[in-house]
Amino acid sequence: MPAPSRSARGEIQRPHVPGAASEALRGLLDRPRCAARVIAVFPAAIYLQLRTPDEPRVLAVVSSDAVRLPNSVVVAAGSRERPFGAVREGDEAEVGDGCVEITAPGPSSAGRLRVRTRRWWNPTPALGVLPLAGLARSVRALEGALPEGDCGLAGHPGPKALADRCAAGDLAHAVDAAERIVGLGPGLTPSGDDVLAGLLVSLRLVGSAVGEGGTAVWLADWLGAAVTAHADTRTTSLAATLLHCAARGQAGAEVAAVLRAVAGHEPMEPAVRRLLAAGHTSGADLAWGLLAGCRATLALATAAADGRRVSA
Repeated sequence: MPAPSRSARGEIQRPHVPGAASEALRGLLDRPRCAARVIAVFPAAIYLQLRTPDEPRVLAVVSSDAVRLPNSVVVAAGSRERPFGAVREGDEAEVGDGCVEITAPGPSSAGRLRVRTRRWWNPTPALGVLPLAGLARSVRALEGALPEGDCGLAGHPGPKALADRCAAGDLAHAVDAAERIVGLGPGLTPSGDDVLAGLLVSLRLVGSAVGEGGTAVWLADWLGAAVTAHADTRTTSLAATLLHCAARGQAGAEVAAVLRAVAGHEPMEPAVRRLLAAGHTSGADLAWGLLAGCRATLALATAAADGRRVSA
């Protein structure tokens, strides 16, 4: 990381660090600066909450070796270099004009971290065209790559009910099951929200890649609208932002890798291993949601194809 300097008044001035920002943040970073506050600090990531009603309201700045969420700006330094060592929870920040700038609270306003967006990355993976037979093979491969057991909500009936209702195309009961697990579980991203994020992004992107996947995309539209409508009052601010991202088909790098594996563009097992290593239970919960979405898309697309053949 570049060395800090001091201003004429003796304040610490840190040079801009280059960052690669998700396209999901373009609306935030391209507009004039707005106020934000640091809500969490970890060795590999910091999270800022913006004082705006629009999503994404939470932005992550992460090290190069961190989990790359769809709402993140990635800096070149690894976590061992302690790129966020000067940042403290509660610090003031500004986001906009292509920058994220964090300062200490109070009259001194000493600079903590300044990140300048130099390039962009796309959080919506391109899957191309996926035949039904290929999706069926990928579902089996994904099932085989995941460990035995349920998601972080093991024993709770909600995830299975949600998966079953989605596979049946039963929107009303799927919405009911989804709303029962919003915000369920501990942590910055509760297990219920991670399951929903995996499910939503899978239904939308895999459904869009499959020729008969229109019902899956329709389901993603309505489920996404239902779970994001009041997410800011039902779960953490970070989880609410990630649900909004998933509803738009925006995924983190580890989730995107599994989706590309489903589409046949990379090996399944290494992609799943990287996802499972993310967070305490987040990786497993996201993987469970991805599998549920792929299974539902396969069931719905197969039923649509069968119905078309019968009518013909």
